[in-house]
Amino acid sequence: MRKRPCVWVLAMVVALMFTAASGWTADSKAAVKPTPAPEQKVEKKTEKAAELLDLNTATKAQLTTLTGVGDATAQRIIKNRPFAKKDQLKSMQILTEQEYDRIKDRIIARQPAKRK
Repeated sequence: MRKRPCVWVLAMVVALMFTAASGWTADSKAAVKPTPAPEQKVEKKTEKAAELLDLNTATKAQLTTLTGVGDATAQRIIKNRPFAKKDQLKSMQILTEQEYDRIKDRIIARQPAKRK
């Protein structure tokens, strides 16, 4: 048994080299995370746009789901339609600066398609 210790050491070195070359690691945190394809980012943007509440078409019930928008404010939004930009809620004094800042990421003012 003691005649060939270098064969055993050589076998261990080869085994370690093989595992290192195959990318196997004992630490799960060291695993490489795949990067998302650009197509997935586009889908997320369109999904987010679909979640936005359109000021020009939303119902009173939909508008009241926004933070700080009650029945009276929702009625004022409906009365002052159409909006070219969502920040007109501030300039028309329908919402205060603080109220607008709370909901600006959840609303949009889409324009109707132009007819020929």
